[in-house]
Amino acid sequence: MQERRPRVSAGRQRRSRGGPRESRYFDSRRAEKRGASCGARQRLLRGCWPGLAALKCINNSVTENSDIYNPPRSPITGRTDEMCIKEQGPDMPLSRLRKAIEESCPHLAGSVHIRLKLMAEGELKDMEQFFDDLSDSFTGTEPEVHKTSVVGLFLRHMILAYNKLSFSQVYKLYTALQQYFQNDEKKDGIDESDMELTNTEDLEGKMEKEELDAPLSREEEISCSGPLSQKQAEYFLSQQASLLKNDETKALTPASLQKELNNLLKFNPDFAEAHYLSYLNNLRVQDVFSSTHSLLHYFDRLILTGAESKSNGDEGYGRSLRYAALNLAALHCRFGHYQQAELALQEAIRIAQESNDHVCLQHCLSWLYILEQKIFDSCVLLEHSVNKSLHFGLPYLASLGIQSLVQQRAFAGKAANKLMDALKDSDLLHWKHSLSELIDISIAQKTAIWRLYGRSTMALQQAQTLLSMNSLEAVNVGVQQNNTESFAVVLCHLAELHAEQGYFAAASEILKHLKERFPPNSQHAQLWMLFDQKIQFERAMNDGRYHIADSLVAGITALNSIEGVYRKALVLKAQNQMSEAHKLLQKLLIHCQKIKNTEMVISVLLSIAELYWRSSCHTIALPVLLQALALSREYSLQYLASETVLNLAFSQLILGIPEQALNILHMAIEPVLAHGAVLDKGCAMFLVAKCQVASAASYTPQKKVEGSMKKSSHCLYLIPKLRTANQPLESAILNLNEAKTYFAKVDCKEQLRDVLYFQARLFHTLGKTQERNKCAMLFRQLHQELPAHGVPLINAFK
Repeated sequence: MQERRPRVSAGRQRRSRGGPRESRYFDSRRAEKRGASCGARQRLLRGCWPGLAALKCINNSVTENSDIYNPPRSPITGRTDEMCIKEQGPDMPLSRLRKAIEESCPHLAGSVHIRLKLMAEGELKDMEQFFDDLSDSFTGTEPEVHKTSVVGLFLRHMILAYNKLSFSQVYKLYTALQQYFQNDEKKDGIDESDMELTNTEDLEGKMEKEELDAPLSREEEISCSGPLSQKQAEYFLSQQASLLKNDETKALTPASLQKELNNLLKFNPDFAEAHYLSYLNNLRVQDVFSSTHSLLHYFDRLILTGAESKSNGDEGYGRSLRYAALNLAALHCRFGHYQQAELALQEAIRIAQESNDHVCLQHCLSWLYILEQKIFDSCVLLEHSVNKSLHFGLPYLASLGIQSLVQQRAFAGKAANKLMDALKDSDLLHWKHSLSELIDISIAQKTAIWRLYGRSTMALQQAQTLLSMNSLEAVNVGVQQNNTESFAVVLCHLAELHAEQGYFAAASEILKHLKERFPPNSQHAQLWMLFDQKIQFERAMNDGRYHIADSLVAGITALNSIEGVYRKALVLKAQNQMSEAHKLLQKLLIHCQKIKNTEMVISVLLSIAELYWRSSCHTIALPVLLQALALSREYSLQYLASETVLNLAFSQLILGIPEQALNILHMAIEPVLAHGAVLDKGCAMFLVAKCQVASAASYTPQKKVEGSMKKSSHCLYLIPKLRTANQPLESAILNLNEAKTYFAKVDCKEQLRDVLYFQARLFHTLGKTQERNKCAMLFRQLHQELPAHGVPLINAFK
């Protein structure tokens, strides 16, 4: 019988064929030739051999428990893939590595710790034996790991890097292993003498619980420690760039990230990608100087290292120059430096024309539109840009052009159906080319357009559509799929819609989620800050706390100067400072007409008309209201048109023609009740009740019945069919009850006081003493709580 020979590992066989190990390790010429590459391999191994130990234990577990292995996608395979991903990043402490293994494979954490402890407290041959055992994983008819698998490629890469190290570098790697293990032991703060005096089982359980339950800060979890290999640095940069785009809350803070980037650039000053991430990081904190400095360094490094010329041939140098100028123009435009942006854009256009780069020219044309729209209407330029982008096969740029064109058409008052058709065409491009980000932008644009046209129900539907969508982009586990500006806009609209309907608790929850998702130092935080201030302002105004509303004006002005000035005028008007409010509104009106902010122009005109009412200049208010109505209809702003009609009806009521006011109310009240805010609904029903009472007082009992029967076919929701002479007053009381419900929902105490006063007078007229006394008591309570206006009730619409 043939004698069975002991199996020799593949690593040992290669070494026996290559001669003695010492001769290979001490070959000084080969060590000098390898130079810096050996240092890179050493750093690579130093960062990955703890993960190698984990993978080795996992592979042993697969061999021992082969019945749980499922070839398509087993839990063990998924865990090893996850460990490979984690090992690509910066070096992590041993305690954190154990925590990561515990999350993936709970029963293997102890085995990994024991394996590392044996190598660190043993001799150099123990580490050599470990790598020999790794090589054995690929041998046999049924190997533990396949060479072409993810884990197999990772192990072979590490084994190859280890075999290429010289003897001195192997010794440095071993001392680094010992230092790595000892640092973790020191961090525990428990020496062997203390362990002998304590119950061993209790102490081990306590240590394990403290290690696994101790929360890690985001900086400790992601930050780098010491020099990184090229792949580790690239993984760190790509991870941070992805987090900045998808979930900024999971990324390092601006200061911590800049510190890590400075450490990377200290070891490799020509690392172009690190300069670009520094540019993105400086944009987060609005640092103009540092962002410009990092952007220029990025393109300088591309040119110096020849990265662009290698991938683009002879055109690489010129390509870097023209795109550097284009990015510089975009940077200046972002910070509002339009003159510098125009100069940089002209430079980019000149270089692109010399190189005949049509793609770069189309990007320049898009930015030229952004700059030119600050000066004049550049619709023709935008249409040309869209056509050229489609011609050169640039769907992303063409879709952005269509989105900008739709936005411009919406502000110009085009019909909603035409705008939605244009957005439908752009959606076809998005889904055809899987442009996930532009799909989100399109839905957010639809939400804003429906809000502009006063269709809150349609806006709510679009907002819910975007929130229920899943991103087409692959993101890591635990990372929010969408933390873009589109989601911030939609969530802000959703919070405002809930606040308008009186659901302040739900609006607060949405704003709380926005604050967590977009922290104050993030680039989209100004959106929810403005909406938060506006909601608080409206609540303070409804509650009659004008001093609190006045204190919020400064914050609104800092975020949006036009909104701040308008709300300052509203506070002055509520405080009966008519002349100051009128001066402020006139200045704001001239400014908004100059910049063509039609929506704000109409709002200012309505506020000016209310000032005229309070000053008993009723006839002067009519031309102002007619001007506002003409603008709202010209620009298809249906909700503002309905609100203007309500104001016109109130003017007719003041002028003593309530019948005409009732005739035009049916033009406006349906859109208000369907899409309006709760406060506007209450004001509309209160106005209906006033008109009913005034109309009833101007007719004889017989005429009241006949007139009401004629009008019932036109406005059934205003005046039901009358059967008695007192029916108009009873109908008015019902409308007042509905208005009171609306006002109570938004806690508008001043309007509640006026409704209660009106109801008490009506009940007194109808001889209902008990109901009158109840309304009078509630009115007195609110009247003592709130300050008196000093303005007659009939002169106030809202």
